[in-house]
Amino acid sequence: MDHTPSAPVAPLVTLPNAISLSRVGLALGFAFSEGIPERLALIAVASLTDFLDGWLARRRRVASRFGALLDPVADRLFMLSVIARYIVDGVLAPWEGVALFFRDVMSVVGWFVARNVSWLRPIPFRARPIGKLVTVGQLVTVVAALVTPQWLHPLVLGVGALGVVATADYTLMLWRERAR
Repeated sequence: MDHTPSAPVAPLVTLPNAISLSRVGLALGFAFSEGIPERLALIAVASLTDFLDGWLARRRRVASRFGALLDPVADRLFMLSVIARYIVDGVLAPWEGVALFFRDVMSVVGWFVARNVSWLRPIPFRARPIGKLVTVGQLVTVVAALVTPQWLHPLVLGVGALGVVATADYTLMLWRERAR
């Protein structure tokens, strides 16, 4: 039997991870909510938990690979729930949902490509400023759908355009990093 000490394993159950996971419940809540105040509250709480989980993970020094994966997955599930509900309610046309979610779909495709192409595997996926701007734009857009619907369509087009730019930015980052 080998008694060599191994590297410590980060716990999966941490407060930041539980907060990230709460967005899955918030996504379900949004899918079944009806009123504008309830939907606004769910978006606000989801946004707060998105900030809080990362802040707590850094502050308590419990950041982990699992948490780094869970956070964006929970974010995307929440946003997918909101967009799907808006499409079902007729607030968004299907093409608008695609425009809002374009960057997210392309990020998933990019992640799978990067994990299956040997020379891309060592390149870490990190949040990029333009990607964060897309996320902010998505949140502004889903709130605008509830409080200022006259801004909805221009915002969708803007977020869609930012999504294309963010996809190009991530692609260029991978291309530059692979040469190192």
